[in-house]
Amino acid sequence: MIRPATPADIPAIHTLIRELADYEKALEEARATQEQLHEALFGHRPAAYAHVATDPAGAVVGYAIWFLNFSTWRGVHGIYLEDLYVRPTARGGGHGKALLTELARICVERGYQRLEWSVLKWNTPAIDFYEALGARPQDEWTGYRLTDEALV
Repeated sequence: MIRPATPADIPAIHTLIRELADYEKALEEARATQEQLHEALFGHRPAAYAHVATDPAGAVVGYAIWFLNFSTWRGVHGIYLEDLYVRPTARGGGHGKALLTELARICVERGYQRLEWSVLKWNTPAIDFYEALGARPQDEWTGYRLTDEALV
């Protein structure tokens, strides 16, 4: 089952974020606290949105965190998928596809023109999964980031 996250899901989402960071070999970079996630998702001015995938018993086994972006060329919003993660023990059950399908449904319903995300170049299982769904890499762009001292 896929549903919008609730404040009660924050502990599970936080745990899954840390699992994803560990899988991506960057656990030390995952500094977000449960309080920060709560504020970002459910505060006065939410910065992001989340959906969760649950197993038949109702346990959260996956999540998608996303936010709106804007295309100056298309003149409309889109969705940028920040994280998509399903626990290894729940993979193959259709949770990842269902999460992406829900975000695509939201795009179509709201008139958004794009659903975008990034994937690490070495994460071939994820790349294969995305391409099997019809997603295509956007390899003409190189992502850049400023953080920590460089940002200051």
